[in-house]
Amino acid sequence: MKGQIAVMTEPGKLAFQEYTVPDPVPGGLIARIIRSNVCGTEVHIWCGHHPAKRSGGLGHEAVGIIERLGAGVTTDCAGQPIKEGDRIVSTYFIHCRTCEPCQRGQPHLCENCYRYWGRKPEDDPHFHATFATHWYIHPEQVFYKVPDEVSDQAAASANCAQSQVYFGLDMSHITYGDSIVIQGAGGLGLNAAAIAHEKGAEVIVIDSVPMRLEEAKKFGAHHVIDMSGLPTVEDRVAAVQTLTRGKGADYVMEVTGVLAAFPEGMQYLRFGGTMISMGTVTPGKTVAYDPAYAVRRGLTTLCALRYPGPYLKKSMDFLREQKHKYPFDALLDRDYDMQHIEQALDDSAARTIKRASIVMPT
Repeated sequence: MKGQIAVMTEPGKLAFQEYTVPDPVPGGLIARIIRSNVCGTEVHIWCGHHPAKRSGGLGHEAVGIIERLGAGVTTDCAGQPIKEGDRIVSTYFIHCRTCEPCQRGQPHLCENCYRYWGRKPEDDPHFHATFATHWYIHPEQVFYKVPDEVSDQAAASANCAQSQVYFGLDMSHITYGDSIVIQGAGGLGLNAAAIAHEKGAEVIVIDSVPMRLEEAKKFGAHHVIDMSGLPTVEDRVAAVQTLTRGKGADYVMEVTGVLAAFPEGMQYLRFGGTMISMGTVTPGKTVAYDPAYAVRRGLTTLCALRYPGPYLKKSMDFLREQKHKYPFDALLDRDYDMQHIEQALDDSAARTIKRASIVMPT
């Protein structure tokens, strides 16, 4: 059986490669991709903003159907029985279990996390990324069965956007009565708004795209701030002060990927507040920052990189339990077929859509 992979030959250019779909090793499996989303990471890479990844496979946020199970695989990582034909979600990274962070109980910081995702499609078993017809799930990856009540559209966002922000919010210990400003109303920001709302927080979402801000209201935002009508940092800080009754926010979560958002977000915080940083994923870029401002105000910064695998199961449970409260099915606002991946990436970079999804051929 042959499968196709979309390969970035250089930033902004895409080609397709075809390979034989291999048999899985014991403990692994082969999934056929149903849909794979365009995440901010792909946009950064596509636009040439990543200093290391200049070519190769793209895609990491997906839902698939099991086509072949490796020897010994009878359940998912939560012990739920599985079989060929079941839908699954999987981490795109691995927990090697042997490196220093894994041994210290920090598998989300695994030193070997991209052992497979970062490989070239030419390397056997080829199907490392998810802008492809198939996905090779290695034994070191965490995967879970998708509940029947959860749609493909909702499940597709779980293995990056939702699990990532879920982990970041849990790290912060945000709770009932706290306030949070979420910088960015893309896929991560909307998922974060819903989870923070369910934790009992007062949610403020800031963005410059009116369409996104309207969506934020549907995902639990109590207040929205339109940056386009507040052109200066001082204007936006004043707006946050007004909404937080003059004290500043307890938490700020940065999920824009815009460097300037980090120091600006610091100014939204109250004395003793916490910045949850996860949007700035492009190494080597810098921005002016006054560390004495943070010291004098007693601010804390939490950096949430990836997530421990079980958060993917937490996301599945959240989607099942909250399916009627939040419009997760509408989080992906435009579908593209595999032949139009370039257009999906360009539209995502131009921010003319909330979140693009690539629907693979059946």
